[in-house]
Amino acid sequence: MVWVFNNPLYSLSDEEQNVSAREVWEGESLGGIMEDNNRLPQPVVWLLGLTIMTAFMITFPLWGQRPNGAMYEEYVALMDTPEVQALSDDKAKMKFIVDKVKSQGSVWAALQERHPLEMDDLRMIKGQIIELKNAGKNLAEFSVVGDKMVMANFEGNMLPDGSRRERLQPWWDKGYTIDVFYVTYFCIAVMIAVKRLPNHEWQPDHDKAH
Repeated sequence: MVWVFNNPLYSLSDEEQNVSAREVWEGESLGGIMEDNNRLPQPVVWLLGLTIMTAFMITFPLWGQRPNGAMYEEYVALMDTPEVQALSDDKAKMKFIVDKVKSQGSVWAALQERHPLEMDDLRMIKGQIIELKNAGKNLAEFSVVGDKMVMANFEGNMLPDGSRRERLQPWWDKGYTIDVFYVTYFCIAVMIAVKRLPNHEWQPDHDKAH
């Protein structure tokens, strides 16, 4: 099985192997399936590339993302205010809190919208957020997992004092590396499989099948 690399976009097989492949293609009925040797339309190739790139760009900031305590610190600060307490039900209270924080231009606005929660959820983490804040902890380093505030499993840059790595999501993580590898591997594998077959300029004569 010879591999030819002098014109990989034309064929990765030598002429002897291509002749053999043509004979098999035309000489067997393939279960009655008559497949032509047409190339994949160019618009489909560009659409596949566009889909892959769009998926990467849209999901880039979302890899491994979990809501953190800092996102809801402003919510907790408003929970016991007279304006909130005067409202009749939890839905109205939550809507008032969300609208109030949004109107103030929170730095966490995008993530707050992406990770909404109800008043009962906020009550469950309220005490832990206050406790961590009073202890001088960076709330952004604590993920909200159910009704618990836990140290995030990210490992970012070293703190200025060199004591430990900050637990903030890095701009690039292992999930992204894995995805880049597998998408690249898939595209290369498909190209190799296609280019080991006879070039699309040749079409099989199905009348030769028996």
